[in-house]
Amino acid sequence: MIKAYKEFWTNILTWNAKATRTQYWVPVIINYLLGGILMNVVEKIQGHSIEDIYNFADLSTNTLAKIIAIIVWIATLTLKARRLHDTNRSAGWIFIQIIPIIGTIWFFVLMLLPTTSESRWTTNQSSYSIN
Repeated sequence: MIKAYKEFWTNILTWNAKATRTQYWVPVIINYLLGGILMNVVEKIQGHSIEDIYNFADLSTNTLAKIIAIIVWIATLTLKARRLHDTNRSAGWIFIQIIPIIGTIWFFVLMLLPTTSESRWTTNQSSYSIN
């Protein structure tokens, strides 16, 4: 579990590789839980929503939260691409999420599919090259 989360951050900008179900779901679940807990703690310390800005400290906190959110979003986007590669699909399938409800359900199912042995992408994640 720790290895999968470490790989999530190590491969933040890696597109041309594969990610197993474990390598996908562990970081996704940890990020949702960690993000929710941290947001709750920060809001309790501030005494108000993180979106409310009353002074410079609130502005700094709000800006930092948005920067972290963008970094995690980029890392998750590349992780989704690697997970799709593991099922021998193009990263373009990420756009299926644009379709309301059905697209989100379809993408969720794609993330649950098992690894495909006949993939266009390399099986060794350390090489990051297309066969």
